[in-house]
Amino acid sequence: MSTVKIHPSVDNGIKVGDENFAGGTLACHCAQDQVTVEVDAQTAHNHACGCSKCWKPKGATFSVVAVVPRDKVAVTANAQKLKVVDDKATIQRHACSGCGVHMFGRIENPEHAFHGLDFIHTELSPQTGWSAPGFAAFVSSIIETGTPPAQMAAVRARLRELGLEPYDCLSPALMDALSTQVAKLRGVLAS
Repeated sequence: MSTVKIHPSVDNGIKVGDENFAGGTLACHCAQDQVTVEVDAQTAHNHACGCSKCWKPKGATFSVVAVVPRDKVAVTANAQKLKVVDDKATIQRHACSGCGVHMFGRIENPEHAFHGLDFIHTELSPQTGWSAPGFAAFVSSIIETGTPPAQMAAVRARLRELGLEPYDCLSPALMDALSTQVAKLRGVLAS
């Protein structure tokens, strides 16, 4: 097994999700007055993300992030502590102002292909059964956060060893969804 570290939740192997899992509670890292978010659905499109915007736990090279329907996400405690990290970003990442943990990310643009989906980090939940990561996205972006380019072959090899096909964008199915939405908005495809 490789010594390349990806994320604590996958470094020792990927745990298979439970197809009957129906959600759980996410909690920030604050010792007191934790922000909690109830998620009433199983996640989809779970993946390791190398972008420089996603929240990563200390020591992680990638985040692990998945999506759920927006209407299945509810802040249940200390909502006043949530602040949007970058209001210009496509994904409005709502982070705890105390500990900095991103509790959920939301796309507000109704014309975006992923509008209606919220991005969450299931590692913030004590429950098990969340869907397993299935690929790695924005792999080259880890260079922007300090990974030496000479290490990229080893990183991609480790991702493949874990069963996470590395992409420098999203998975082909998600890229198809984005392009389909653009084509519909341009009138190239029927809605």
